[in-house]
Amino acid sequence: MLHAHHESVRPHLLEGGFGLEKESLRIDGGGFLALGSCDFGDDGHIVRDFSENQVEVNTPVNPTPAAAIASLEHYNASVQRTLAALPERELLWPFSNPPYILSERDIPIAEFPEEEAAKTAYREYLSDRYGRYKMAFSGIHLNYSFADSLLRADFALAGRDDFDTYRDDLYVRLAENCVTWGWILTAVMAASPVMDSSYVEKGKIGGDLFQGLATVRCSELGYWNFFAPVLDYTSAATYADSIQSYVDDGMLRYPSELYYPIRLKGFGPYSLDSLKEGVSHIELRMVDLNPLVRAGIDERDVLFSQLFLVWAASTEGPRLTAKDQVQAVQNFKNAAHFDLKTVKIVMPDGSAHSVVKSAKRVIDRMEEFYADFGEEVASCLAFQRRKFDEPETRYAWKIREKFGQGFVARGLQLARQRQREYLGE
Repeated sequence: MLHAHHESVRPHLLEGGFGLEKESLRIDGGGFLALGSCDFGDDGHIVRDFSENQVEVNTPVNPTPAAAIASLEHYNASVQRTLAALPERELLWPFSNPPYILSERDIPIAEFPEEEAAKTAYREYLSDRYGRYKMAFSGIHLNYSFADSLLRADFALAGRDDFDTYRDDLYVRLAENCVTWGWILTAVMAASPVMDSSYVEKGKIGGDLFQGLATVRCSELGYWNFFAPVLDYTSAATYADSIQSYVDDGMLRYPSELYYPIRLKGFGPYSLDSLKEGVSHIELRMVDLNPLVRAGIDERDVLFSQLFLVWAASTEGPRLTAKDQVQAVQNFKNAAHFDLKTVKIVMPDGSAHSVVKSAKRVIDRMEEFYADFGEEVASCLAFQRRKFDEPETRYAWKIREKFGQGFVARGLQLARQRQREYLGE
């Protein structure tokens, strides 16, 4: 773990890189998913995810939360200008939960040229395996890497011979600690409590549905495999091999099919081979689109994610048994609930407390860890604590109040407002 309190390391703790991947659905003016293609040019930062009408913005790596948000806003604006200029103007749906869905035909698989046929085949497999409705959920993946300045300063204290192995081991232990405590990120960024009835009853549009969840896509109804994965956090190689074992056993067809809130990434396109060659960064996959802010994610949540990762990388967490890892999956799902006082987090030592109490204990430890880091950090931690002290300050609570009746109709109003803001109209 990081020597976080050493004088040569501590000044570098919050030096790192941020990359955001934001998925959003294109819709027409009636609240239905837009059909047909939309050309965003050759900008590799704007692509499609599962479906032809699911836009994905990928920012470059940025040095601060503010810079990451500014970069995301830049590409959001580019998407909005393109949609507004179409012969039949389209909008960008600002929620993780989809709007009206008439049938799976509303969610057409993204079209790729013949030389990228593998992408099409993968999506066809996902469609058959999980159904296209589930693929219509959208969210944000937050990618974070420790700065080389931090890693080099810590490596000098680590007594290790090889820097690459040291770096990889640090990320693997961080990933294991995120399995233990990462549910708190689900809880603080949950922002999808309401959905349209057409998601659960084919073609029945216009009904407002609340199922006791703060984030549907992170709950037991969302992105999970049919089993609770147990991974080997001994090294980057054993971690990659443990994912491969599920492919070998037929539980997964592709490594990227492992739907887990935490993912380690190598340098270059995602593959287990690249991961074995070196860990580049960690990816947080539990972030909902936040319709309460224009960018889709609050800068304070980006900062909190960094604060959490640095703290987790500096804390000697428990080594997890298979039983612990199975329980951790349930912890993530419990943190997706709306009332966090009624569901519990069970820690590896067997202690069990409500999500509210467990989260405040984590924030207590983070506040102690960052006691000398100034007002911005203290304010960010206080902002997150309020979500557990005052549930009405949570995003899911506010969204249910504002959009719980007339979800799609009110969502359309917000989609139009956001487009006008980006266009300066």
